[in-house]
Amino acid sequence: MSRDPIRRGSVALDRGRIVDVGEDVPAGSISLGRVAVLPGLVNAHTHLELSHLHGRVPSSEHFNDWVSTVMALRRTFADPVDPAILDAAREALQQARASGTSLVGDVSNTLATVPLLREAHLAAHVFHELMGFSVADPAEKVRQARRAVEEAGVDAGDVRVSLAPHAPYSVSPGLFKAIRNDVDVHPCGVTSVHLGESAPEVELLQRGTGAARHMLERLGVWTDTWQPPGASPVGYLEALGFLSARTLVVHGVQFDEDDLARLRRIGVTLVSCPRSNLHVGVGSPPLDAFYAADLDVAFGTDSLASVEDLNLFAELAEARRIAPNVPARTLLRSATLVGARALGFEAEFGSIEPGTRAALIAVHVPEGVSDVEEYLVSGVEPGAMTWLDGAHA
Repeated sequence: MSRDPIRRGSVALDRGRIVDVGEDVPAGSISLGRVAVLPGLVNAHTHLELSHLHGRVPSSEHFNDWVSTVMALRRTFADPVDPAILDAAREALQQARASGTSLVGDVSNTLATVPLLREAHLAAHVFHELMGFSVADPAEKVRQARRAVEEAGVDAGDVRVSLAPHAPYSVSPGLFKAIRNDVDVHPCGVTSVHLGESAPEVELLQRGTGAARHMLERLGVWTDTWQPPGASPVGYLEALGFLSARTLVVHGVQFDEDDLARLRRIGVTLVSCPRSNLHVGVGSPPLDAFYAADLDVAFGTDSLASVEDLNLFAELAEARRIAPNVPARTLLRSATLVGARALGFEAEFGSIEPGTRAALIAVHVPEGVSDVEEYLVSGVEPGAMTWLDGAHA
């Protein structure tokens, strides 16, 4: 993913690392047959702790209706370590691994997935997500969350943890700033935010009206001290000083050219989840515009509450459908190297280079396929791939 593909090439592995990549096949090499070898995929945005909601949240034409259904279902599980939640998350991890995922960006409100990720030996950056539209003491809320992160283990091996806000319609300006301050002074300085996902979010920020406000009022968290900034989602968070080059901005369905230009200038990575966007009723993201703006674009599946599976190849197929003019190689790079860089793991994952992890997958390429890259973004099923490092068998 860091250079042109090699046809009839070879890769040498030793003790879990890539030690050589070449265009010649040395004598004694193991032939893999007609396959494409590529780095394990990077699912830069998912919610593993919502896996127990799979099949229970129907698609909706109205985003806030979908959100309300998710919230109601989550309230039926008072304990974040309920066996049903943990078992579903474990199964989701197995599903992600079986479909070629080597690294995830997992959003967690409870940190219940941290030990599960370590147990499954799946590398991850976990974003401990905070909400609070009318928090009395944002600094104290962040201090409490920081203690929970420290207890979970900020940087224990392959699973790193940092704080992240949810979205502009669920996080106060003060809480955004408190989270930013925490992220800036700790080693895992990557953070994430849902932004520009729905039209109600845009209306709330522009005028303080609409479905997002009605939802906040129903929840009893609306406060008249909050005043609409009269800005776009990107303009709002830029004015708060929250956005940085180490911020993953997720969704962006509602972004216009000015928003994309601002994000490009700041250097953020935009994580797109096109299948989820359709399910929750916000429409397809403007992927062509993302790439035309020269943004770093990564992909995520979002949660099993809004997609059928965690197969990132299926996400690539949807991306190809809505952005037919984006080169397949560019989409593949987004699903590997760009995601790894955004999560801070580019030295380990996302490319086939000496020194990186031997987390490689071999995808069977059927006879008659002439454009391998186009085939890889057409929707590869788990049965068509094999892990090469031995650790994921």
